[in-house]
Amino acid sequence: MNQTILIVDDDPVQRRILENSVNKMGYRAITSEDGEQALDVLQNGQAPAVDLIVLDLVMPGLDGMGVLDVLSDKQIDIPVIVQTSKAGIDTVVSAVRAGAVDFCVKPVSMERLKISVQNALKVGAMEQVVKKIRKTSQGTFTFDDMIGASPAMKKAKQLGLRGAGTSIPILIEGESGVGKEVFAKAIQGASERQGKPFVTVNCGALPENLAESILFGHEKGAFTGATQSHVGKFKEADGGTLFLDEVGELTLELQVKLLRAIQEGEIDPVGAKRPVKTDFRLISATNRDMVEQVKEGHFREDLYYRLHVFPINVPALRTRKSDIAALVQHFTARICLEEGRRNISGITHDALAMLEAYDWPGNIRQLENTIFRAVVLCDTQQLTVDEFPQVAMAMGMEFGNGSGDSKVVDLPSHSPMSAVGNIAEPNVDQLDSDLLSLLDGDGDVRTLEDVEADMIRFAIDHHGGRMTRVARSLAIGRSTLYRKLKELGIDANEPREASKGAVA
Repeated sequence: MNQTILIVDDDPVQRRILENSVNKMGYRAITSEDGEQALDVLQNGQAPAVDLIVLDLVMPGLDGMGVLDVLSDKQIDIPVIVQTSKAGIDTVVSAVRAGAVDFCVKPVSMERLKISVQNALKVGAMEQVVKKIRKTSQGTFTFDDMIGASPAMKKAKQLGLRGAGTSIPILIEGESGVGKEVFAKAIQGASERQGKPFVTVNCGALPENLAESILFGHEKGAFTGATQSHVGKFKEADGGTLFLDEVGELTLELQVKLLRAIQEGEIDPVGAKRPVKTDFRLISATNRDMVEQVKEGHFREDLYYRLHVFPINVPALRTRKSDIAALVQHFTARICLEEGRRNISGITHDALAMLEAYDWPGNIRQLENTIFRAVVLCDTQQLTVDEFPQVAMAMGMEFGNGSGDSKVVDLPSHSPMSAVGNIAEPNVDQLDSDLLSLLDGDGDVRTLEDVEADMIRFAIDHHGGRMTRVARSLAIGRSTLYRKLKELGIDANEPREASKGAVA
């Protein structure tokens, strides 16, 4: 996954050995010759984000224990593997108490280092997940906790930080699934209302007959069934933030009440004798073209200008593909934690390359659901291309589906073609004519079942029994393929020539 490991050691020979070992494992290695240089790398913002530190304890100047103390004081949450030639129990205990997650004795073997690195990265990822969950529940989630270092996301974050320092209404725009609610929570976490109530309302899911009561509350006896008073979402958000998701779905009647609430800072509960004051920060979100909504008369123009004071556009995932690796790592760690799948340590380079090349029309929500399915299906220690059949199939069709007008394009070395294989179309002129025959030996049209069986046998033979490619070339899922094998009585290992149907 191209995670970055910082190697800190004053011995140049040891640094070079560790660097080569880390690179062979598939990670990116950067080196520092002492503790001060390592801290500069971690804090200057110029180097790539560090996912793990391999730290020598005995160094001149600022030693390993000193680095651990600084990391703890500055609350830099990066997992650390310490190594030293002195393997005393007191040294080990001191290092672990100072925050190290593992301990290696020099000289460390490649296999021992690999296991230690994998475990430390897994622990670090899970700790980050728990930290974000805790911050979200406490209302202290900020833009620093959001995954996104791409230029498009950095621009959106900068706007979010500026908006968080004010009390004006903010309108978050973006396609469905880009994470508008997460962005809204980061705005609250970066504002003076941090830790206060964050109330979410999905305007598109409000029942029409209860929408006013849900939003603005009602008094006891205001209508049939109102056996007790209800404060409503606006009052629940008093002192905090009210997030109106899909605000364009509100009815015109509710839009009038919302406009009054924004302008006057007060609401009219159903059945109440007088207005009720409420202090809330309003953040709205929409995936619609609000200008078009206004033109068509579906949204009040005066309310639009009230909400559109500080618009922020959250970019689609296809415009920030450099963030996909970090998102995959986060979702994998979180879902493994939730599902108890502790054996999964990461994702193969081919699979990640394929995910990075896909356009993700459903954005981050689609990526999250895809990773969830992959984790549930995975039987190995790493997610592979086989765990993403829908994406692999979509990418195969995107880069050439065998039609006569398919364009040939030059793909980068990390393209999905390296992950899913070269899907070459067979030359029809070189195939045995009997493969294309639809007639039997008597000149009659063969049954659909016979033709289908021969097609599946041919695909298995053509792709060397690699069932993922077989399913992809036939444009069906693997589960469907195995069901058809069972129904048609086909042995995937049986040679095609021995089982061909009757042909002319």
